[in-house]
Amino acid sequence: MSSSSNSNNTLRLVLWSIIMLLIGSVVTRTLDNRRERLSQIETGHGWDKIKLVLQQIEQNYVDTIDYDKVTEDLLPLILGELDPHSVYLPPKNLKEANAELEGNFDGIGVTFNVPEDTAIIISVVAGGPSERAGLLSGDRIMAVDGKPVAGVRINQDSLVGMLKGVSGSVVHLDIMRDEEMVEFDVTRDKIPVKSIDVAYMIDDTTGYMKLSKFTRTSYDEFSDALPALQDAGMTKLVFDLRDNTGGYLDQALLLSNEFLAEGSLIVYMEGAHRPRQNFYADGSGKCQGMQLTVLVNENSASSSEIFAGAMQDNDRGLIYGRRTYGKGMVQEPIFFSDNSGIRLTVARFYTATGRCIQKPYTPGDGLGYVYDIYERYEHGEMTNADSIIRNDSLRYVTPKGKVVYGGGGIIPDVFVPVDTTGVTDLLVRINRQALTVKYSSEVADKYRSSLRQVNTLDELYALLDSMDLETGFLSYLSRCGVTVDRRQWAVSGDIVLVQLRALVGRYSPLDDRAFYPIIAAIDNVIQAAVTPQ
Repeated sequence: MSSSSNSNNTLRLVLWSIIMLLIGSVVTRTLDNRRERLSQIETGHGWDKIKLVLQQIEQNYVDTIDYDKVTEDLLPLILGELDPHSVYLPPKNLKEANAELEGNFDGIGVTFNVPEDTAIIISVVAGGPSERAGLLSGDRIMAVDGKPVAGVRINQDSLVGMLKGVSGSVVHLDIMRDEEMVEFDVTRDKIPVKSIDVAYMIDDTTGYMKLSKFTRTSYDEFSDALPALQDAGMTKLVFDLRDNTGGYLDQALLLSNEFLAEGSLIVYMEGAHRPRQNFYADGSGKCQGMQLTVLVNENSASSSEIFAGAMQDNDRGLIYGRRTYGKGMVQEPIFFSDNSGIRLTVARFYTATGRCIQKPYTPGDGLGYVYDIYERYEHGEMTNADSIIRNDSLRYVTPKGKVVYGGGGIIPDVFVPVDTTGVTDLLVRINRQALTVKYSSEVADKYRSSLRQVNTLDELYALLDSMDLETGFLSYLSRCGVTVDRRQWAVSGDIVLVQLRALVGRYSPLDDRAFYPIIAAIDNVIQAAVTPQ
């Protein structure tokens, strides 16, 4: 073997030795780093693993990362693993949610309906931008800033978005009025959002108020509406919280205070990082001697349940309707510099007897939580009070000895089932296709000038009586290709006619002050509440 060959073999051995030493060094460092990371995970805070993963992605991932998108996608997932009410709100969603609860938004101030692919204005906000510009009930919106919106099947939310805008900005509307095109420039402004939909006298002594949400202005609205009812002779109040999903806690406290004696416990709350905090009535309420009935249903939640629970646990009023939603948690808003934010559950609230009415949930299973309402239908709770599940381990007693239960909403004192009276296949088809809504716009067009002259319910009733709505609607059904079974019409016809009268009444200046008193005639919960027991 030549010396050259020996030299080559020696060189290869040296090179392989160097390579193996380098590999060993790399493996050792990798193992040391891994042990260090594992040690951090084992001994550090529970969030450390997430931080380590994110660091590795940032330092080693093969492609460029869109950090904003990853963050926006990740935050809802993190909060979704907590309770069903802790949520992340991107800037747009947060702005919309806050506007609704603050009691105002920027817009033009109209309520509209879309019966046949064209938005028809039902009413304009008194003193609002549209009224100042000259828009009227019955006007059809054909185009917004030159873009056609009639006959093009535009999404209703998209149309709302086109009409809303920053206060002071101008929107140009092409309006069809009585077969004539008219153009308007409307300057957007702050539009008040009512939380009390209506307040009126049901009879000589019974007042009625419907509160749709607990906004920043709810207590002020209540205080403004109360004197007129009291002046009209109200000694009993039906307070309707059906479909009220809640809102600001302080508004529920202020409204509860109106009805409770000094020292009455309204509610208390407590959480892992929040010591117990009690809220008591101060005795300044103006309705302490008034007879009270509260209406609730499966969509009454949160602040609605605080109010209903306070009245029930203090033996202050009777609760009518169906078991409430069961949201017994308190969310605290936390805002970020990019105008996004979270609503984080920080405590549970408890009624005066100590009930937590939060319904059961599995963290991360938001879908199952929502389906709870469907399950109530499935096992008969919506039609039979005996089907309501009551947990004896969560049994409580009020000062006057009434038994109440926690663990899943407020169970009413007087159960009123979902009303199936008069329901036929014909009624289901009419309502599914919104035929009463569509026909009411035709009637409103025909009687537009007369409707605009209406100032009182008596005037409206006289006008409605003159319309022969039954003959007209049956003819309309025939035009729509709906075959009317006369036996079914005999069962459902009265319901349909009440719906029509209420919908047509909404096109008058009375608006909801016409709709709600008329529709109350077929509202079995209201009828139960005002019928002597």
